[in-house]
Amino acid sequence: MPTLADLAEEVLPALNAGLNALSATLLVSALIAIRGGNERRHRRLIIAAMTTSALFLISYLTRAALTGTHRFEGPPLWRWGYLVLLISHMTLAACVVPLVLRTAYLGLKDRREEHRRLARITFPIWLYVSVTGVIIYVLLYHVSGHIH
Repeated sequence: MPTLADLAEEVLPALNAGLNALSATLLVSALIAIRGGNERRHRRLIIAAMTTSALFLISYLTRAALTGTHRFEGPPLWRWGYLVLLISHMTLAACVVPLVLRTAYLGLKDRREEHRRLARITFPIWLYVSVTGVIIYVLLYHVSGHIH
C-alpha cells in the first residue's frame, strides 16, 4: 500500500509544474490585457495568477515536507546548469512574494503610478520564477532520471 509520501511524490511534482505554467500563462495574459487597456480583465487575471501561485506554494511545501529535497542525478554539465538555474530561481522566489503583494496592494488602492513602477520590476521576476519552476521540474524529473 502506498504511503502519503509515495502519493505526494507521484502527484505533486507534476501538479506544481502545471501550476507554475498556468501562473506564467495568466501573467502574460494579464500583461496583454493591461496593454490593451482592459483593466478589469487585467485585475481578474492577476488575481487568478496570485491564486495559482499560492496554490503552488502550498503544494510545493507539502511535497517538500513529505518527501524532502531531491538531488539532481543527471550528467555533470547539466548539473551545473541546473544548479545555476535553481539558485537564481530560489533567490528570486524568496523576493517575489512581498513584491507581488505590494504591487497588488498599490493597484487595489488605485495608486497607479507607484503600481506601474513596481509592476515593471515585479512582473519579470514573477514570470521568471514561474517559467524556471517548470524548467526545474523537467530537469529534475525527466532529464536527471530522478525516479518517483
